[in-house]
Amino acid sequence: MIKTDILIIGAGPTGLFAVFEAGLLQLKCHLIDALPQAGGQCSEIYPKKPIYDIPGFPEVLAGDLVDNLMEQIRPFQPGFTLGERAETIEKLEDGSFVVTTNKGTQHNAPIVAIAGGLGSFEPRKPLLENLGDYEDNGVSYIIKDPEAFRNKRVVIAGGGDSALDWSIFLADVASEVTLVHRRNEFRGALDSVEKVQHLKNQGKINLITPGEIVGLNGNEKLESVVIRKTSNAAEDITLDVDNFIPLFGLSPKLGPIADWGLEIEKNAIKVDTFDYQTNVPGIYAIGDVNTYPGKLKLILCGFHEATLMCQSAYQRIFPDKKYVMKYTTVGGVSGFDGSKKEAPKAVIKAID
Repeated sequence: MIKTDILIIGAGPTGLFAVFEAGLLQLKCHLIDALPQAGGQCSEIYPKKPIYDIPGFPEVLAGDLVDNLMEQIRPFQPGFTLGERAETIEKLEDGSFVVTTNKGTQHNAPIVAIAGGLGSFEPRKPLLENLGDYEDNGVSYIIKDPEAFRNKRVVIAGGGDSALDWSIFLADVASEVTLVHRRNEFRGALDSVEKVQHLKNQGKINLITPGEIVGLNGNEKLESVVIRKTSNAAEDITLDVDNFIPLFGLSPKLGPIADWGLEIEKNAIKVDTFDYQTNVPGIYAIGDVNTYPGKLKLILCGFHEATLMCQSAYQRIFPDKKYVMKYTTVGGVSGFDGSKKEAPKAVIKAID
């Protein structure tokens, strides 16, 4: 069983920043996320889209923000359980909680902080009659290991950043990459669209627009897909493939957390704005997953909520201790790995 001081459910920006604030209090964190990598929507949906409302950054790419947050929390050595969904929660006699994932991994902590953004994400699936027959047998919704597609024939469907970015990446991995989108226009970053066009001109990507996948064929494992050119429906194309990857985005759902006895309002968790604690003492909700009067779903608001949550968590864990907050400009940052960041001390020299 994994033991920690604060168990954070959700490894998006708010959950990651909570690790930093907890680290300043010498509290250890472990994060659970259903996605295979940290970063939440910033990593999974729009890694190359710019964000303009992060203090101190006139403009920062979502993926770069995640990278910076990961570097910021590195000295505090957080643990991660990725690719698993928090499923059940149990309160023990000592007041701590045990959270078990859908894969049976158990975590124990006196504090649980739900930072799941808009909830757990489930892939939006195309409406194909036999799609389920090929899931994990040629059909994938999330790319966990690009090497799994080495020298394979891959068809990607979608018109957003994920579809564009993975088409570009797999162009140097797969033996053949075909990108299918139902429109001629893409919703992704302009530089990604230009890269795809460049790779198409080089013959490294097959681009079919407007078009859509209308059929899947194969004996147990996927062997081919049927592509309908929507500009000319009479000309369906059957393409031999090894893998089909529909990337139509992710659908947010509160998921099993909705059954944890928390007060829910419009698919969000109600909290007390004093410390963002839920109706269950010891369980907090921060970031887009919570709701309260005047709530704004902004990353910077999640950072603020994470800060106050950690202060409250410290008092719950150490009720007899009084924490005196020190500014990082004064006290620096002491990492669990023995590292120390602090401003250089002024040298005082006596005058003769």
